[in-house]
Amino acid sequence: MGLLFVSNLGMRNSNAKFIDFGFLQGAIEDKPTIMPTNLDMVLCKSGKAFLVAEWKHEEEVLPMGQKIVLKGLAKQDNFTVILIYGHSDNDRMEVGKFYQVTQDSLIYLDSGVDALKSYINSWWQVS
Repeated sequence: MGLLFVSNLGMRNSNAKFIDFGFLQGAIEDKPTIMPTNLDMVLCKSGKAFLVAEWKHEEEVLPMGQKIVLKGLAKQDNFTVILIYGHSDNDRMEVGKFYQVTQDSLIYLDSGVDALKSYINSWWQVS
């Protein structure tokens, strides 16, 4: 697993809190169990191409709602969706395997911090 040591992981607001969307349960009256989901990373190139990523720990299961959202985004011509397994805290980031999400499957891409950076750069160049 690749390892990268960083300060605040480049977040614009390292003190930002995660939002609990529980208060929205029932907001859609005919589907009261539908809840929002969040995305961990979105890159946008010229408002026309989007790279979306979801980060999970190696043992973490992707919830059904996130699967539906990621697969739906992956169907769009201008969206590339990746699923990254790794870990981060205030001092370091570990990047394990990462995959491209398609509407039907996960396609293994690579592993490690440098490989992820290279993948992102390649995406940027061809988008």
